[in-house]
Amino acid sequence: MNPDPASLENLRDLVLPAPVPWWPPAPGWWILAAGLAAAAVVAGSRAWWRYRANAYRREAWRQLDGIERRIDAGLCAGAATDLAAVLKRTALAAFPRAEVASLTGPAWLGFLDRTGRTKAFTEGAARWVGRWAFVGDQPVPAPHLKAALREARAWVRAHDGPDPC
Repeated sequence: MNPDPASLENLRDLVLPAPVPWWPPAPGWWILAAGLAAAAVVAGSRAWWRYRANAYRREAWRQLDGIERRIDAGLCAGAATDLAAVLKRTALAAFPRAEVASLTGPAWLGFLDRTGRTKAFTEGAARWVGRWAFVGDQPVPAPHLKAALREARAWVRAHDGPDPC
């Protein structure tokens, strides 16, 4: 070593500290991970309960598919009665029995419009659904059935039911 402090012989390489390790993470990362895990559990649980609460909608949709296949095959007898029954069963599954079970005629159609946010059951293509519950095996023209089936599908998908969560 040279006694002259300004001599270049006195220069040495800098010693860098060791890199910061990835493991174990800092406490903030643990808190973030715990929060994300809790949020995932809550979201998954809500999704599961919503899925289970909407089982009646999926069943109604399957029944409406069956009615549509019958109409497409030209078997319109009884389809109108079945359509009215599917709507009533779906409403009974979604709403309190005391509120729905006794509804008939215009009150029933008004209920469907109010809960589905539409006018299709009182003024539109599905206005005959209230009468179709009593037609038995009499065939209803397929175009009328198709239009009512479209409105029934829209109601099953979008009606305001009680919040399952």
